[in-house]
Amino acid sequence: MPSPVDEAAAWLEARSPWPREFGLGRMRTLLASLGDPQLAYPAVHVVGTNGKSTATLTVEALLRAEGLSVGSTISPHVRSWSERIRVDREEADFAAALERVRPVVEQHGATQFEAVTAAAFAEFAARGVDVAVVEAGLGGRLDATNVLRSHVVLLTNVGLEHTEVLGDTREAIAEEKLAVVQEGTVTVLPDEEFAHLAGPNWIVGGAREAAAAFLGRPVEHDVEVRLPGRLERRGDEIWDGAHNPDGVRWLVERLPPGERVVVASILSDKDVEAMLATLASVGRVFVATRSSSPRALAADELARRAERHFAEVVAEPEPAAALARARELGPVLVTGSLYLLGDLARTEG
Repeated sequence: MPSPVDEAAAWLEARSPWPREFGLGRMRTLLASLGDPQLAYPAVHVVGTNGKSTATLTVEALLRAEGLSVGSTISPHVRSWSERIRVDREEADFAAALERVRPVVEQHGATQFEAVTAAAFAEFAARGVDVAVVEAGLGGRLDATNVLRSHVVLLTNVGLEHTEVLGDTREAIAEEKLAVVQEGTVTVLPDEEFAHLAGPNWIVGGAREAAAAFLGRPVEHDVEVRLPGRLERRGDEIWDGAHNPDGVRWLVERLPPGERVVVASILSDKDVEAMLATLASVGRVFVATRSSSPRALAADELARRAERHFAEVVAEPEPAAALARARELGPVLVTGSLYLLGDLARTEG
């Protein structure tokens, strides 16, 4: 018999993952029907290309260590949808949170992301949190999370991704992401490059500075945050959901010395060649597979494109079989897509 979380996940996965067109109208109407829960607390809004989930949960942990009650929501998940809604560093009752908004979601035809975001905001209001730390989904200006009372906006970084929606230059993408900045918001930037887009109240820093900006004083505690699928060690294997060139470069710079057998699935709308070229610096053997995402390249196509970068290439469409094959060949690095990590987590446990 399916668990409540499994039933909630099945209902959610039957909804459209993408809107027909991007915009905030449906999200505002949906939230108004719920009593505008997103206005019940101030927020730290995290935008950027890579590292948003880690930054979000780091800010959450720092504010919690300072004595605040904190809600957080991240995306995507790796093992379970339940990872997406947290209160005070613990996963909320995902099925109950989703059930609270389900009638309204169905009434307004909301997408998966809109449904989960609304469920998170309503859960935070019901639990009476002091602050919400919210990871943006796609971009910022038209993202479903751009409905908050954001006291602080944290920009992690800017890379060329989703150019068909966000623009084809880093400047254009940064402008879309920083469109969430409101009057009076403190904007935390990694450097001065996009300061001209950030408004008058900006500082150079990361998660710690964002937490301090919200508190209005320095943070007194240190925290450690570990996320599934982010430089995750499983025995002698490393699993990381790096899914674009910047993410892969970050990963490669942090790997321990030694060659690895690379197991990967990559989405068709990514810069595949740049990712493969960087991954080739850590190993000679590449096992191509295909995640459950409909946007994933076929294993044969990925293998064909990998042949110019790797000395040995194997194509195995089924992720679990691909991982088993790689384990026969040497120490393993699983990467290229959080969808792949999620597929494997469900089979590996």
